[in-house]
Amino acid sequence: MTHNAYEELKWRGFVYDNTEEAPEVLAKQKITIYNGFDPTGDSLHIGHLVPMMALARLQRFGHTPIALAGGGTGMVGDPSGRSDERNLLTREEVEANLANIQQQLAGVLDFEVKSNPARIMNNADWLLQLNLLEFLRDVGKHFTVNYMMAKDSVRSRLAREDGISYTEFSYMLLQAYDFMHLFTHHHCVMQMGGSDQWGNIVAGVELIRKVQGAKAHALVFPLITQADGTKFGKTAAGTNAWLSAARTSPYRFYQFWYNTNDADVVNYLKYFTWRDQHEIAELENAVFERPEQREAQRRLAQDVTRMVHGDTAVHKAEKAAAVLFGGDLEGLDAADIRDIFADVPSSEVARTDLGGEGLPVVDLLVSSGLASSKGDGRRAIQGGGIYLNNQRVEESGQMVTTDNSIDGQFLVLRKGRKAYHLVKLQN
Repeated sequence: MTHNAYEELKWRGFVYDNTEEAPEVLAKQKITIYNGFDPTGDSLHIGHLVPMMALARLQRFGHTPIALAGGGTGMVGDPSGRSDERNLLTREEVEANLANIQQQLAGVLDFEVKSNPARIMNNADWLLQLNLLEFLRDVGKHFTVNYMMAKDSVRSRLAREDGISYTEFSYMLLQAYDFMHLFTHHHCVMQMGGSDQWGNIVAGVELIRKVQGAKAHALVFPLITQADGTKFGKTAAGTNAWLSAARTSPYRFYQFWYNTNDADVVNYLKYFTWRDQHEIAELENAVFERPEQREAQRRLAQDVTRMVHGDTAVHKAEKAAAVLFGGDLEGLDAADIRDIFADVPSSEVARTDLGGEGLPVVDLLVSSGLASSKGDGRRAIQGGGIYLNNQRVEESGQMVTTDNSIDGQFLVLRKGRKAYHLVKLQN
């Protein structure tokens, strides 16, 4: 690590903007810092790793992180970075989401260290107790409508035909109140967030100054994009890459990072791994000198998958990746096979057709399209180019039964090195 917390965040690319005294405070004091997390889903996605890693880095410098789950504000919705109104959640839905999110935060933040353990809080604990008239009197009076309308998150929505609801317009005041509550009751003097949160965060700084007569600080991260300008965090299919294994399997998660563009991988190593400047410089050199080996991408995929899903997931993901290059399928179950071969051609065969003596392998080659005829299939087998479950087929007369299937659900056919076909057994 560098010798102070602010420099560490700076060289890793986490700093987009900050209040004037934030660098000195981070460098010379041990403070409490918070970042909010939206509980509108049952899982965080990889974009949330940016604030999670920033909090974790500051924790290693002796600062105390608070992960604030927006159980209260999540029932209202933040307009920042959005062009439409959020669906409002019930308290029960928010609580269920929070239970999952807490486990994911615990994979990155240290809740056990004695000196400065991380804490998870839920702003529903105080926001749901607010009295509307008292809130308008004690908080609302400190903000003019002009001040609020000047913020990007509000101004961009006002330009749209459907505008912004009063509910979302009020979000800034609630977030400012959160900051003041944490400042008053937990000595929290800094809030972090994405650059689109700047307006909301400095509103909290202002509220603390006006009500408490004290200084608070802000630091925001840049919007992470890919080298081509597209939004970071989307899979090849255009969906979010989630931290939940149920939503994004560890194999897909690993592959997301492994497929990182050469132009992005060094920045991602800085953001999302614990590797130091010397290690990252070596990997950057490898990108330029040996790009075909993808050493930097492999280290990135290993580090992030290990942090989120554990060592076993890394081993299994790498084993699964090797399958596409002819690796052994032993130890993989039907869910793994479905995941690995999701993008290859597939066909179906009735389970009853594989009963008894089964079907000749050449019939499967023809029905799958890997052979144009039975004769073509036999010639391919004789030439040593046909594989069943990545095991070479030695005899053109080989029969295939349900015993050859993986978990009774799949057969994997391959012609040559890369022409795969997945056969699904149907009842």
